[in-house]
Amino acid sequence: MFMSEDQKPESQRSAADTAQSQAASATADTNDNQTDNAGIPDDFEPLTATYERLRHSTNPAELSEFARRPLPDKSDQAAFSRATALLEAVAGNPHTPVEDRIFLAETMPFPNVLVKLSIDEDANVRKAVAANADDKNWLVGRLTKDTVPEVRDTALRNKRTSWKMRLEGAQNPELDADMLDFLSRFGVESEPNAPAVLTSMVRRAVALNPNTSADTLTRLASDPDPVVAKAAASVLSCK
Repeated sequence: MFMSEDQKPESQRSAADTAQSQAASATADTNDNQTDNAGIPDDFEPLTATYERLRHSTNPAELSEFARRPLPDKSDQAAFSRATALLEAVAGNPHTPVEDRIFLAETMPFPNVLVKLSIDEDANVRKAVAANADDKNWLVGRLTKDTVPEVRDTALRNKRTSWKMRLEGAQNPELDADMLDFLSRFGVESEPNAPAVLTSMVRRAVALNPNTSADTLTRLASDPDPVVAKAAASVLSCK
């Protein structure tokens, strides 16, 4: 016998209502997913997948193309962030051509990329990082300890290098006379507005370094800071 909805037991009506509700919810979720994915290309690759692919790529042409690819406009924050993250993978891959790694080291301001390049096995890449004006001071400071003199000296000349790193450089018995002469001008001819106490410590260390030339010592003997001048004069008197 046919029963109307009102005549059906409560349990049957509840089960039917639940089934209808679940069907409606599933339809809504499907529509939402279609809407969310509407703007995503079929060949879109997630960031982590692309990162790992580039990190392990052995294709120099692919890596070079990505290294030289213009960055998206910063107004497109998602695309810009994605591109800079992927450059880290390219920078750290030894199969990326050396000239492209040098290009990134010279032009990129992003710490994550520069950190990768600062430990590159090629000294020319590390030297390019050492000269980058966008280096963080802690990063360029690490390069002042590089085992290759050209890398170390380039880092010491970078204006991002802290006075502490320059002081340690001035105390380094492996520094040559030219580099010591450069440091001897810190706070006088170079960066005259730097803290006087700190810059004079660097110049005094230069005066006491055994590799400092006689010409540099003679100039330091007339240094405006009497402590520096005294140290230089003392060394000159012993030569």
